Amino acid sequence: MSKNHIAVVRDLVPQRPLLYEEALRYAELQADRLLELAKITHPAVPESVVTNLPRLEVRRYTPFPTSGASHFSEGKWLIAINGAEPETRQRFSLAHELKHIIDHAGSDLYFSNFPSQERAQMIERICDYFAGCLLMPRWWITAAHNNGTDYVHDLAAMFGVSPSAMTVRLSQIGIAGPTRRCATSPDTWPYPRAMRQRPRSHTKVPQTIH
Repeated sequence: MSKNHIAVVRDLVPQRPLLYEEALRYAELQADRLLELAKITHPAVPESVVTNLPRLEVRRYTPFPTSGASHFSEGKWLIAINGAEPETRQRFSLAHELKHIIDHAGSDLYFSNFPSQERAQMIERICDYFAGCLLMPRWWITAAHNNGTDYVHDLAAMFGVSPSAMTVRLSQIGIAGPTRRCATSPDTWPYPRAMRQRPRSHTKVPQTIH
């Protein structure tokens, strides 16, 4: 992936404080643009959309205290992923952390109008939304659904995500996808609530691989 791709998606966001709803809209624009630049046109989105970025390394740690974390050190970004978690959650965590990296340079400006007590949680939700948009683009899901793939578990398998993540994305798009009989579909993203609410700076990326 070109060195300039991450700069291109950063430039989609205006240099001013954002409303929460604006931040979500720009997150989806960034995800769509990143897929376009990477020439990815169908599910499931490969990890290379992140791993091919320059000056970025992905490591998996077991054990690891959270689903994922990101840290800039020695001229490159390190994304740490909990290798003990299901592959679908690892993919979601990777996309989530990429959004933190994209927003890093402008986060103090973009989110400055968010209520201080809720800011960290709102940023986590924006990163979750970006991850959902990147792994489950609106138009791809709509096309798959219109072509007859409408069970949540079938869509989740096609897109390489968890059924819970797919359930939320379908709700965001406005599609009521049926689940399989006897299946449950939680209405939360695959991030523990405590993980979504904590400031990202609280997790330190280890310097050695376990």
